[in-house]
Amino acid sequence: MTTLVHGTDTLTRDALTVLQPGFVGTTAPDWLLRRIGEGLSSVGLFGRNIVSPEQLTALTAQLRAERDDVLVAIDEEGGDVTRLEVKQGSSFPGNYALGSVDDVELTRAVARELGRRLAACGVDLNWAPSADVNSNAENPVIGVRSFGPDPDLVARHTVAYVDGLQGVGVAACTKHFPGHGDTNVDSHDALPRIDVDLATLHARELVPFRAAVAAGTKAVMSAHILLSALDPHRPATLSPQILTGLLRQELGFEGLIVTDGMEMQAVAATYGIERGSVLAIAAGADAICVGGGLCDEDTVLQLRDALVTAVRTGELPEERLADAAARVRALAAWTQAHRARGAESVSGAAVQEGTAPGTDIGLVAARRALKVTRGKQPYTPMDSAPYVASFTPVANFAVGDETPWGIAAELERLLPGTETGSYADSSVDALLAAAGERRIVAVVRDVHRHAWMTEALDALVAARPDTVVVEMGLNEAEPRGALHIATHGAARVCGRAAAEAVAGTGA
Repeated sequence: MTTLVHGTDTLTRDALTVLQPGFVGTTAPDWLLRRIGEGLSSVGLFGRNIVSPEQLTALTAQLRAERDDVLVAIDEEGGDVTRLEVKQGSSFPGNYALGSVDDVELTRAVARELGRRLAACGVDLNWAPSADVNSNAENPVIGVRSFGPDPDLVARHTVAYVDGLQGVGVAACTKHFPGHGDTNVDSHDALPRIDVDLATLHARELVPFRAAVAAGTKAVMSAHILLSALDPHRPATLSPQILTGLLRQELGFEGLIVTDGMEMQAVAATYGIERGSVLAIAAGADAICVGGGLCDEDTVLQLRDALVTAVRTGELPEERLADAAARVRALAAWTQAHRARGAESVSGAAVQEGTAPGTDIGLVAARRALKVTRGKQPYTPMDSAPYVASFTPVANFAVGDETPWGIAAELERLLPGTETGSYADSSVDALLAAAGERRIVAVVRDVHRHAWMTEALDALVAARPDTVVVEMGLNEAEPRGALHIATHGAARVCGRAAAEAVAGTGA
């Protein structure tokens, strides 16, 4: 392609500095290493880049061989959204489980251990935690990624999570500002709109973000959502009123403002990624996240050149781009200093009880998060292999469909011979035939959001009253079955805790 600028002048370096691109592969491609040498200061990692801790450590070392201050970012929320364990499922329950326990020390310990594992692999910026107040139970993209529907609860756990991560040198990126909880549209697909008044936004959406800023979160991620009371024309990521006026001036945030993925349709479908990136930096963002979908060199060059052109034509003030680049470098310096003190930061007196290497703090948390409701008849724990019926909704983009969920694998470990089937419609005839005389464990996810799932579950429980129901999404529907288990998330560790309850072997 024809590029607009050549060399490594200050303007070009600044334009590269504000990008956080992704790439394909488990080693860094030559083009990425070359751009790091030219000024690219951040790299975003996704599940496609990771196969093991050892491989990830080698990858981050390869990146830092080019520049030792490069920021390595990841979308590792734990729970349903995991990149470290994308093929296995997370060893940590997500926010909804932690919020349901409501023990801030537990949340801090989980975040600290997750941060320790990231730091050990050379990752130093985590696009987490989600500080969204999940006030809309129909929300298709936040749900169990939120600590819950209560602003104060979300605030205290957001602070604990930020403290846990940053205590081991991993920068937290609190998201999705100014709050993605009251939407019924996924911003990966279209532009969500929140039409509530300013008083509601301040009393609900902004409470956790104020707390996170006060707690010293190093970064904040913007949301691609339209909040008409704040800016009726542009989504938050592109809004000077929201990023500069609200976040910088009113909330007093001085750290790094990162955009959500610029290829998401909420921005890309209307503005395109190039103009969207220019508008985002002009509005007050400091780092452009791109790479969940678009992850090649051409994307990086297009965005770099769009920013340079915008400065040269006067659309983007050069000092705004320079300020954004300076904030990226400041965060890189903070993480670099923590890496230099790495052994001291995560060993000896600095390690809190319950967060040492090899700890099962995630399993402890998942067990505590279980809510078990017994039916009218006494429940007898299963001692023979059951049939697991998984009612499978379409996964949202943030979670993806690579990561396994459910309890079949964990039940197979406890009750060898366990069989499973996946169902996606309201008929249960095939399910009942496949189960035969086996006891049935029905696994659902957000049953309250899916009419077909509700219909199927009601028919199943009517036909087989001894059915055990395991809800691994939001626990909004009335309990059903001989035993109802709400895990408050679909992480692998939540499945293990539920399997223990089904078999009566829990710790």
